[in-house]
Amino acid sequence: MEPHTEATLVPPLAAVPLPHDPSGPAPASPTGHATSTSDRGSFSLAVCTCGWRGPARRSRDLARKDATGHASD
Repeated sequence: MEPHTEATLVPPLAAVPLPHDPSGPAPASPTGHATSTSDRGSFSLAVCTCGWRGPARRSRDLARKDATGHASD
């Protein structure tokens, strides 16, 4: 058996768009930030339309709190 010599390049994780939460995005705040949560495996993270992303959390509730905190800033 011959070794695999041609590899397929994979884009960096930051280049892959995040999936949206099936419950839909949170309503836009007065500052114009629309936040939502996204699941990545066993982690959830908060994302915003401005490009901000919160830390990965095992708790969806904490990710939602991160999103609320960002939208109120």
